[in-house]
Amino acid sequence: MPASDPLPSVELSDGLGRDLDALLPRVYDELRRIAHGYLGRERHDHTLCTTALVHEAYLRLAPQGDRGFRNRGHMLALASIAMRRVLVNYARDRSRDKRGGGVPPLRLSQIGPVGAAEGVDVLALDDALAKLARVDDRAARVVECRFFGGLTVEETAGALGVGTATVKRDWRLAKAWLHRALEDG
Repeated sequence: MPASDPLPSVELSDGLGRDLDALLPRVYDELRRIAHGYLGRERHDHTLCTTALVHEAYLRLAPQGDRGFRNRGHMLALASIAMRRVLVNYARDRSRDKRGGGVPPLRLSQIGPVGAAEGVDVLALDDALAKLARVDDRAARVVECRFFGGLTVEETAGALGVGTATVKRDWRLAKAWLHRALEDG
């Protein structure tokens, strides 16, 4: 999904508040943890810092804030998507400047929750995830929540409005699909 696309529509909130500005202080530390996990997988000379990534994600979420969030997990899932888009755009800009960059490809053993992978080729993963979304959108959203957002199975289930068994099944399917896509690509 291009970075200019709006974040997914959300339904009315369940008491967390429709206003992103009111919710942000309650989840700011969690967002910094997610951002830190993202940046921990980036190359060592990355110029974005944790705070900058959180703030860039906020700027992408702010126009959507009047729609509210279903729950904490839903808000964190949307923030994870926004952070992913910031990093993908950053990587694309850098790739335009330096074609290739020598980033090693992502291996299946690197796909896990936040902090499990280092040196991830963000562009290759984003392309593979976009292809997965065309095949199985929910499985792609599970990857965004689990890998990018660092959400637990239970938090992912709550964010997506499905059962934990569905999240586990989609997670296994997505990892296998991404493994094949990244190895073949």
